[in-house]
Amino acid sequence: MPQPLVALPTDVKVFEGYTWHATPEQYLTAALSTAGVVPVLVPSFGEAIDLDSVLGAVDGLMLTGARSNVYPPLYGGTADEKNGPYDQRRDSTTLPLIRKAIEKGLPLLAICRGIQELNVALGGSLINDIQEHPGTLDHRGPEGTPDERFAIRQKVEIRPGTCLAEVFGSGEIMVNSVHRQAIGQLGSRLQVEAVAPDGTVEAVSVIGAPGFAVGVQWHPEYWAATDSASQRVLRAFGDAVRAHADRRGRQPLAAE
Repeated sequence: MPQPLVALPTDVKVFEGYTWHATPEQYLTAALSTAGVVPVLVPSFGEAIDLDSVLGAVDGLMLTGARSNVYPPLYGGTADEKNGPYDQRRDSTTLPLIRKAIEKGLPLLAICRGIQELNVALGGSLINDIQEHPGTLDHRGPEGTPDERFAIRQKVEIRPGTCLAEVFGSGEIMVNSVHRQAIGQLGSRLQVEAVAPDGTVEAVSVIGAPGFAVGVQWHPEYWAATDSASQRVLRAFGDAVRAHADRRGRQPLAAE
């Protein structure tokens, strides 16, 4: 099957004296094997990159989770060691990239940190350490192996009449939960797609987007090979990317 390209911004990390622009393989594998798209890594050099050229060469944008948090001053907060670590070079790349992708009508899938970036890019705010707020569940992953940390263990309620209701139907699905930040004030042009039992926003979509433009707080990429709900999200994104490529008359990469 033809495989169109999607942009995937990178994290910036220092390791053994070298600065790396990279992303965990689980996102790349899920994009390629389940969504059926080829992820193209975009180095996080901010305004030094011609983002219009990047988006002109792809048919979608995928935003990954990360250990870092969005820099609080970008949404009216205060940066401190407790709310870190931060990756301001990623922020300087993803936030304008999101806004441009929405302007151009590209399909978008924003995962974990990605949904937080999407909200901040559109003027929203974030809540830090939500587990410390009364009446809120502990959304952090449990200690243990990666499989234990990313275990599917939390219910979310898909709201009727939303984009994800077309993917799942309305009602409950089971997902994983590995985060300590969450959406506070909702960004402009966003609608809530799903919530956790404590009311925490678990998914949003871009109002008026011509195709799939969704952010999820959970990690569908981790269980993409085995979990039906995870596969549905990724395949819906992949289908939207292929439809976008068809509308533009772009010749995608031929499968071998």
